Amino acid sequence: MSHAVIVDSIRTGLAKSFRGSFNLTRSDDMVAHLIDALLDRNPQVDASRIDDVILGAANQTGEQSFNLARMAAVLSRLPIETTGTTVSRFCASGLQTIAMAAQQIDSGFTDIMMAGGVESISMRQRQEPGVFEQNPRFQEVKPAIYMEMGHTAEVVAERYGVSREAQDAYALQSQHRYGEALRQNLLSDEIVPMATTMQITDRDTGETRLQEVLVSADECQRPETTAEGLASLKPAFSEHGSVTAGNASQLSDGASMTLLMSPALAERLAIEPMGAFRGFVTAGCEPDEMGIGPVFAIPKLLERAGLSVEDIDLWELNEAFASQCVYCRDQLGIDNDRYNVNGGSIAIGHPFGMTGSRLVGHALRELRRRGGRYGVVSMCVAGGQGAAGLIEAFPA
Repeated sequence: MSHAVIVDSIRTGLAKSFRGSFNLTRSDDMVAHLIDALLDRNPQVDASRIDDVILGAANQTGEQSFNLARMAAVLSRLPIETTGTTVSRFCASGLQTIAMAAQQIDSGFTDIMMAGGVESISMRQRQEPGVFEQNPRFQEVKPAIYMEMGHTAEVVAERYGVSREAQDAYALQSQHRYGEALRQNLLSDEIVPMATTMQITDRDTGETRLQEVLVSADECQRPETTAEGLASLKPAFSEHGSVTAGNASQLSDGASMTLLMSPALAERLAIEPMGAFRGFVTAGCEPDEMGIGPVFAIPKLLERAGLSVEDIDLWELNEAFASQCVYCRDQLGIDNDRYNVNGGSIAIGHPFGMTGSRLVGHALRELRRRGGRYGVVSMCVAGGQGAAGLIEAFPA
């Protein structure tokens, strides 16, 4: 069986939510910008061939409602005949859409698609939040289904003995690895600059002003982070807990889009793909420990692919919280030198719906740089789920 190939995968820089450069930028505008960039970067592709765009967004209210994918497609240079559909698997949304596009291509239903994800957490300050009604039956059946993510990270740390020191050490590693990736200029090819307008608020007076900016890099990293600084932070979710703002992912805004097609079409267009999307699985776990979802999803993925942990050259496991990253790595027996090698969401932030697509594009580039073959992209998912995708990089 031939597998859908990934031709290109790009993203915006990541900006701090609420006070960063994208605090006035709509999600559909970010995605439309990336769709156009994919067309510019891949001139062999006729826009009229693209039948559908699949987009992931965790929070589909307000600006991110009304089928965000279709809105972005219409705002872009894609023809009006190109449709769009929007899905949510919370933090795995960006990976889920790539899997869905690959399945469409593998089945022969189409031969080219765009997929990815987006999240504007900043939109919460621009509009009234939607009303969310919890199902009262869950109070008897499974009350933890609505547990805040930070509290689930505390559960993982306490239940599985992940110390504050281990979490902080992991967070420091993420910051340092990302800083080294910046020094080596490893991220420039995946980031597409975007001009936009941000709102700046004077902290003393509360006065606001607008400023034109160009987002051409990530804005969330904290290269000055030290072990002492991390140790000084207070727990963020529980008075006597161990999860802090320093060992958890940052709130940030951003988008990522990926271009997939059939191997036959890539050959016809004389395009050299980055790699292939080889498989995707999900797995459920208890909602109060949703952070360990990858521990259940990854073995399932490897078994179906006939591979072992040792066969995987590179791992990208979303850094939602250090507690779950440490536990998943150690429980699965993953070599730390192959694990989130350039840092992750703790260093640069986690726009929920887009991270899966970002990780796929980044992992393929890093595999090609290293001469590796197989990579796994995985993440925990709200409500007690894990998701994992298998990619194969082609030689550069």
